Amino acid sequence: MRARYCAYVRGDAAFLSASWHSRTRPPGLDLAPPQPEWLGLVIRYRRGGAAGDAGGEVGFVARYRLDGRTGEVAELSRFEREDGAWRYVDGVALPGRNAPCPCGSGRKFKRCCDAQ
Repeated sequence: MRARYCAYVRGDAAFLSASWHSRTRPPGLDLAPPQPEWLGLVIRYRRGGAAGDAGGEVGFVARYRLDGRTGEVAELSRFEREDGAWRYVDGVALPGRNAPCPCGSGRKFKRCCDAQ
């Protein structure tokens, strides 16, 4: 996840494409200006991803500035192994802190995986 964030910061479309799972990789990436100025990445949640796992999930918040305004991307990204390397499959927006946790615990996100 950190490597993909750094690739967005550098505008490295080749790395982003190579780190995308072949099943879900878009035919092309448009990183032409204007692109946001990336301000930081915080990993909030991680599940799976150990050496023997076939897949894993990473919840993150990436802050940015674009046209003088700041914002953030909050996503739960899914990764799978392909050809021995972790590849990005897809992602969904992370819930608000008071929403049910996506891990299925039945607790609020802020009291569960966001607190990790």
